Amino acid sequence: MSGKLFVIGTGPGNPDQMTPEALAAVAQATDFYGYGPYLDRLTLNAGQRRHVSDNREELDRAGAALRSASDGANVCVVSGGDPGVFAMAAAVCEAIDNGPPEWRNVELIIIPGITAMLAVAARIGAPLGHDFCAISLSDNLKPWDVIENRLQMAAKAGFVIALYNPISKARPWQLGKAFELLRAVLPAETPVIFGRAAGRPDERIAVQRLEHADATVADMATCVIIGSAETRIIARDGQTDLVYTPRFISGGNR
Repeated sequence: MSGKLFVIGTGPGNPDQMTPEALAAVAQATDFYGYGPYLDRLTLNAGQRRHVSDNREELDRAGAALRSASDGANVCVVSGGDPGVFAMAAAVCEAIDNGPPEWRNVELIIIPGITAMLAVAARIGAPLGHDFCAISLSDNLKPWDVIENRLQMAAKAGFVIALYNPISKARPWQLGKAFELLRAVLPAETPVIFGRAAGRPDERIAVQRLEHADATVADMATCVIIGSAETRIIARDGQTDLVYTPRFISGGNR
């Protein structure tokens, strides 16, 4: 008899942002599969086993978890943020799609969490208040020309854009190139939000104008939100400025 496979997200890293539903799944599971820093966010008892793997071994991790669940264990696959946003839920589904028939009989429970762009947006106001999209700048799993095209089309369509995986040691140039492409489409004063480790003790939130946006401010722990032409900054004396995207666009019906 197959066990259960939970796929959970720990949120951006603040323990208060992990949902009660995810915590309940942790309490039920005996085996935990994930990237080490994400597993470190959990408080496990002596009878619960950790299976740590590198952050770029997602399909192997999903397969190992499915084998364990297929053998009858209650298993938890752990992501940061929300497991369905550039995370492990897609890897588990892909493994099931391409794996042995018995994996399709595993009871799969995907539990939503708070993803980085939501945590960053809440710290600065409401930049995602109107239509938005999320794009990963990593070209590990898709060609860079696809990323360039999506950036340009999203900006031309008026979407606020949340960028995941903006920069790394192996990819130090891509965020700067993204800004260069977007400057050709968006107004110079478009707000760019750099949100690092939102809600954690090492949180760092900065707002710059697209015209002078500095890619070196970001690292892999940063989610970058680029406003649309409608996105506004509200200056406040003695308090953090607010950034928001109005819900009304000229020509619409209130």
